[in-house]
Amino acid sequence: MKTDFFKYQTQTTPHPLGVEISHAKGSYIYDTAGNAHLDFVAGVSACSLGHCHPRVVSAVKKQLDSYLHVMVYGEYIQQPAVALSKLLASHLPDSLETTYLLNSGTEAIEGALKLARRATGRSQIIYAHHAYHGNTMGALSVMGFEERKVPFEPLIPDCHPIIFNKVADLDKITSKTAAVILETIQGGAGFIEPKDHYLQKVKARCEDVGALLILDEIQPGFGRTGKLFGFENYEVVPDIVVMGKGMGGGLPIGAFTASKKLMDLLQDNPKLGHITTFGGNPVIASAALATLQEITETPIMEEALEKEQLFRSLLVHPLIKEIRGRGLMLSLIMETSEIATQVILGCKDKNLILFWLLFEPRAIRITPPLTISVEEIKEGCDILTQVLTETYKA
Repeated sequence: MKTDFFKYQTQTTPHPLGVEISHAKGSYIYDTAGNAHLDFVAGVSACSLGHCHPRVVSAVKKQLDSYLHVMVYGEYIQQPAVALSKLLASHLPDSLETTYLLNSGTEAIEGALKLARRATGRSQIIYAHHAYHGNTMGALSVMGFEERKVPFEPLIPDCHPIIFNKVADLDKITSKTAAVILETIQGGAGFIEPKDHYLQKVKARCEDVGALLILDEIQPGFGRTGKLFGFENYEVVPDIVVMGKGMGGGLPIGAFTASKKLMDLLQDNPKLGHITTFGGNPVIASAALATLQEITETPIMEEALEKEQLFRSLLVHPLIKEIRGRGLMLSLIMETSEIATQVILGCKDKNLILFWLLFEPRAIRITPPLTISVEEIKEGCDILTQVLTETYKA
């Protein structure tokens, strides 16, 4: 299978990890050799309830017996998609009431950018340095990392960067700006939180000039920061919120939500202002509905903050220069990228799954399932501390 993997599947890096998977359950992924790998990454924040959560699996199996895809998005009334959208609205601020369901976070970013331009009649998009919103052409245009963008240029015009948390840069948001798009917590940059009411200041500037604020909750959303959405921690409400990753409990989904007044602009002038064949797929929507129900009906969000403190108390080591992030969206900052890679690969050899971040090479990602147990956290931190000590001595 490994030979076929390299021959028939396109690779995204020269050196993929190449673990051959047998099955996964809870906080563990099992390879074909029978090894159990403790998962501190959760599919890069996607498996919010761990692997094969019973409530998600049950919802999917039930829907499979009823119907799969029946029609392009927005034409037929399908109970899982309607119920998911309604439940989302009940847990969001009143102004975020109508949801467009899609296939991935990056597709939702595309829809949000289009909606902002349609709503304002303006073209300019402001984004943050070291931002990551996906890899499609629109999302790539608002990625704050030039080395990754240059090979694919020309991209969408009139997109301009600012520095995250730099208030002086807010003067660049003007009456020409359609939208400012920011990650609520910068992910690829190293899990950078907004400081000193930064997001409130951005929203105020947007209101002053008539621009929209788009917050990307693809990674911090769905309970990972102790709130259903990360922006709830910073007392700000975006005009458009984008979500994905952990929304589907391990299945592919994305969405963007705004007021009904804004979303109605996609119905006409032109009709089909945004369209998707498989968005709102009933099987995927069933999984997402079960995931949202589990997150909002259990103490899982509050427990994320308690588990954060456990991680911080256990991970004290000379090689760890800083622990960034909130809840179960954490990154360990090493002194060098070489140390970070050595630790990640050393833990892989001991069956603990860690991973890198896109733009901060010194970072080690810790984004386990929200369902991870205290015992599993202690088990993983023991392995990680052991590898850190071995690396330190070396």
